[in-house]
Amino acid sequence: MGEINIPRDQQDVLAAIDTNELDRVIEQAIRGERLGDLHRLPLTGCGPYIAKQLHYFEQALTEHREAKAPRKRAETADALRRAGRDLSFALQAMKHRLETEQKDGQLFHVDDEIIPPCRFDKRLSVRVSYRWRRTLDDEWRFGSITFVHDVDVRPNYAIPVPKRKPSAAKREQDRQAQLYQTWQHLMRGALYSVRDYFRGGGNGDKIPETFQATVDSYTRDLNNCSTQFWRPQT
Repeated sequence: MGEINIPRDQQDVLAAIDTNELDRVIEQAIRGERLGDLHRLPLTGCGPYIAKQLHYFEQALTEHREAKAPRKRAETADALRRAGRDLSFALQAMKHRLETEQKDGQLFHVDDEIIPPCRFDKRLSVRVSYRWRRTLDDEWRFGSITFVHDVDVRPNYAIPVPKRKPSAAKREQDRQAQLYQTWQHLMRGALYSVRDYFRGGGNGDKIPETFQATVDSYTRDLNNCSTQFWRPQT
């Protein structure tokens, strides 16, 4: 699944599955204690969220089928019912998300295919491209915004010092891993901020070309508000 957009192949599968049909085959599987027609629905093609819920349902079905004692069967039956409801809800939730994305797509689209750099430095950046239009009759307009974040490299004294000093190569490996995690946080925040800005009716002409991400005054790290470029800066 994309970071903020459902991939096209998953969209097609989601649109083809009827929620009422899924509920029917889930109930059939519970009563018959076997998958039955459920395995004929292409649920694994709907993305990892639904695939995970399907896996949990299959596990619960197996545990219930193998249970022998009455008390154990009562427990596994309840767990199986819950797993079935979770699977049904997952499909409904993803269909709702798909409908929202399709509605959004009439007026804007944010490209979430962002490839990380091969190597990271303390200055991190993420470029988000988008297209937008005011009305359905307007031509598409294209733009981008680059989010920049300067990582605070001062030592964190809350982290205990290792007894043995790691090698320079190990220190650099750990540094790159930490910078990658921070870059991912910046990337996700950037994508959601641009999407939410347009979803809230924002004007694409007012999006700046660059934005310096703000940091939490206590942790000196990024937080959920760091990439909200439309907020007044203090």
